[in-house]
Amino acid sequence: MPHPIMFDDADPHLIRVREIALALPDTTEVVAHGRPTFRCGKMFGNYGGGEKGGPRHDQSLLFIPDPAERDALSADPRFFLPAYLGPYGWLGILLDDDADWTEVAELLDASYRQIAPKRSVAKLDG
Repeated sequence: MPHPIMFDDADPHLIRVREIALALPDTTEVVAHGRPTFRCGKMFGNYGGGEKGGPRHDQSLLFIPDPAERDALSADPRFFLPAYLGPYGWLGILLDDDADWTEVAELLDASYRQIAPKRSVAKLDG
């Protein structure tokens, strides 16, 4: 049974996340479990998610934080531990009208660099 679609293509936050993620070399978007995911071979971004045993955050971005930044990010109330992906080192950031898009781009960049093949990262740094 397919998962229900849990996003709206007209969502302005999704539009911004999509622009940032798809600007990274060799990135594709795949809808999985009803949500947009961003991949370069492996997944590095997921739009929307929920907290384990907690609320759903349809306007959020799930990403793989730089291990050196993870503790600091976890202490910030804008971030949450997502269900399913949290145990694998992922975090989520809540997106709203005050979102810092430079920060969102940096988080996606760091997440991408952890999973992307060397040749894709080389294109980014080229």
